[in-house]
Amino acid sequence: MPVSKCLKKSESLWKGWDWKAQKNGLRRQVYAVNGDYYVGEWKDNVKHGKGTQVWKKNGAIYEGDWKFGKRDGYGTLSLPDQQTGKCRRVYSGWWKGDKKSGYGIQFFGPKEYYEGEWCGSQRSGWGRMYYSNGDIYEGQWENDKPNGEGMLRLKNGNRYEGCWERGMKNGVGRFFHLDHGQLFEGFWVDNMAKCGTMIDFGRDEAPEPTQFPIPEVKILDPDGVLAEALAMFKKTEEGD
Repeated sequence: MPVSKCLKKSESLWKGWDWKAQKNGLRRQVYAVNGDYYVGEWKDNVKHGKGTQVWKKNGAIYEGDWKFGKRDGYGTLSLPDQQTGKCRRVYSGWWKGDKKSGYGIQFFGPKEYYEGEWCGSQRSGWGRMYYSNGDIYEGQWENDKPNGEGMLRLKNGNRYEGCWERGMKNGVGRFFHLDHGQLFEGFWVDNMAKCGTMIDFGRDEAPEPTQFPIPEVKILDPDGVLAEALAMFKKTEEGD
């Protein structure tokens, strides 16, 4: 008795090609049409997990975490050095939604960098900035500028402690002129001291003290001034 066999229905070739083209899990270099490429983990055709992205146009390299196609988690961004041609690290820290967010360190130059909190790729929260001229600012930041309570320590040892707004001294603060042995306490508006008091502070230890100390201000007759003030107060009450 003859035996008949059912031929297996062949699957369309495009389905096989489409299945192979789907990016899931770890993949080797995947190039974009502009020359950029990515090596790492994928999920549903988007970068997801650990991976390295290289941008051809500016030579930037990101190594770290990805989530649904965006830098999210911990990662490091590097750029080519204009002088040496080698890649140098410019940021190491946390990301969220393709922006710097959380704690991170940004390198602006060989001797200038920031370590602290970020939000939306801007310095925001607490942070410490080391400037190339030797100054150091430590305190609160907002919109990429010192804002709130903070301390600026100059290279020569002098320092300002107090309020900041929009990157400038604004509000109540104290400026320690340690090189001259003086302390100014007062109120600032846009980096300008508007009013306050200056006293000697550590003048004996100052490297360049002022020629003369600040004279002490005293009332010659404090009891008389007090009695006169009380008399005026009582007179005012009787008039009411």
